[in-house]
Amino acid sequence: MTEGSSPRRDNFNRERFLDLLGLMHRIRAFEEEAIAGQKEGLVLGAIHPSIGQEAVAAGVCGNLETADLMLSTHRGHGHTLAKGADPLAMMRELFGRQGGTCGGKGGSMHIADFGVGMLGANGVVGANIPIATGAAHALKLQGSRQIVTCIFGDGAVNRGPFMEGLNWARVFNLPVLFVCEDNNFSATTRTREMTGGAGAAARAESLGIEATEVDGNDLVAVDAAARVAIEAVRAGQGPRFLTCHTYRMTGHTSVDPASYRPAQEVEEWRGNDPIARIEVALRVAGVDDVHLAKLHRDEADAMAQIARSARDTDWPEAAGAFTDVQDVGDPRERAF
Repeated sequence: MTEGSSPRRDNFNRERFLDLLGLMHRIRAFEEEAIAGQKEGLVLGAIHPSIGQEAVAAGVCGNLETADLMLSTHRGHGHTLAKGADPLAMMRELFGRQGGTCGGKGGSMHIADFGVGMLGANGVVGANIPIATGAAHALKLQGSRQIVTCIFGDGAVNRGPFMEGLNWARVFNLPVLFVCEDNNFSATTRTREMTGGAGAAARAESLGIEATEVDGNDLVAVDAAARVAIEAVRAGQGPRFLTCHTYRMTGHTSVDPASYRPAQEVEEWRGNDPIARIEVALRVAGVDDVHLAKLHRDEADAMAQIARSARDTDWPEAAGAFTDVQDVGDPRERAF
């Protein structure tokens, strides 16, 4: 097991990390607008924000190609944005409007955009893992250079699909990167209190999968670790496993007050904000505060405009309820 860390600052690619910082601001602003929309009743049901976890989405997806495939979790807005999905289409999807990425039918927990290789978020914990493994097996059979990235939370490691999917990927040497976005909590329960052994990376290693652990709030470290893992997977070296240790700044959902977390712990993690950390690195690299403030403001303004536009978008036609529905005929005719 290797521990990820930031590379030497003389190798720091300022323009690259400015672009990734902009993406992180976009993710956070999108989440904030989505939460506001939920409070207004524009989003039916709760959403699962990824505020505080933006470095994982940006650092991992920043090393993927558009043709690569990805699967995510119920906390998938950031991953979908980072994979290249249109934020306006995503916000329309959350609001159930025309022009949503899934026609307004999938909503927050099932956001998908096949056009950028995002095969879908999944509301069932761990269910995306065997799907990703199956997609990776298909790519290998096709002789494709594409890879699959599967992102899941630490709660998924205690479910059967985790071991089943990783084992299959190792046995068949599949082109898949497993990313455990470890935010310390499985919904409202501290994960370490319900997980035996040394954790996710150790379980991956027990199956013969090379695993790396990294500070998930350090964008530079995540970017470097993801690049190495993705290059290995694409080169045909089989599956890789990356654990990114991070923390969600909100509750499990947008309506969860998270009173089960000590206030001091939350404040300590707020002091470890991934956006603030990469801004410090960029200042050291010569980027001034005016530039950084404009980057933040531009993304916040853009997401606010997107939310207004989504709010003003028409509802889908009623007839659309009858499309995208599987119809295999009368089962009695097939059975008898």
